[in-house]
Amino acid sequence: MTSQAQGHACMLLFSVLVAGSFSLGSLVANDIAPMALTALRFALASVIMAALAFATTGMPRRTFQAPWRYFILGGLYVIYFVLMFEGLKTAPPVSASAVFTLTPIMAGGIGWLVLRQITTPRMALALAIGAVGALWVIFRADWAAVRAFDVGEGEAIFFWGCIAHAAYPPMMRKLSRGEPTAAFTFAVIAAGCLILTVVGWTDIRATDWAGLPALVWITIAYVSLFATAGTFLLVRVAALRLPSAKVMAYTYLTPSWVILWEIALGNGAPSGMVLVGVAMTVVALLLLLRDDG
Repeated sequence: MTSQAQGHACMLLFSVLVAGSFSLGSLVANDIAPMALTALRFALASVIMAALAFATTGMPRRTFQAPWRYFILGGLYVIYFVLMFEGLKTAPPVSASAVFTLTPIMAGGIGWLVLRQITTPRMALALAIGAVGALWVIFRADWAAVRAFDVGEGEAIFFWGCIAHAAYPPMMRKLSRGEPTAAFTFAVIAAGCLILTVVGWTDIRATDWAGLPALVWITIAYVSLFATAGTFLLVRVAALRLPSAKVMAYTYLTPSWVILWEIALGNGAPSGMVLVGVAMTVVALLLLLRDDG
């Protein structure tokens, strides 16, 4: 498998794992404070990544040079995850995942600012189609809502988190110094865990951990293992092999996977008009994958 093919495979799996966090997260978003949930998931993910690092490449001394890098990168993901669960308190999973699909166009702009990565005409067209499709879903396929710019509160909150997420791949590529993937990922998650412990200590102490429903613990286990440690690894591998906009292009698949998750969880499918917007995001992905830029 070529280096680029590895990057694409990583991001395909990434889109599946991220979709699950939207559907499961929406079920428990009102049962636990987003800061507390995210702190625990980062703590568990740190343990998982530390074990993986020591079992594979170890923790070379150079990994811990310039530790400020990890606080920048960990901080970006802290913002993303906390605002995601804050947004899911009111935003439907499919709508929130549509907001997530705006990250490729953000990543393209940030990639140019940070790395001077060029967006080709085909890539620009794909990003535009994907953005229109995402907005169609966000506005619930309602022209009146579009004209009134009636964006839900949850979607608006999560939008700011997506900006932080879009900044991660180009910043990771810029700040990476060739560290082993597992060790680098551990350092980023551990830094995020420290940030959350300090900033979210009040929420952590106020949480009745023993009284949490079983579904909350299932969700925490899933997001810690798959949607945190797993996606950090996948983005790390992909971002070193693909342009930032292409890495984030796979977010266009997220609404499609979320729909399947929702059906599997017995929540039904969205309306046919909303599915038009979802289809546009898939078209955008296919255009980006054909682009050579």
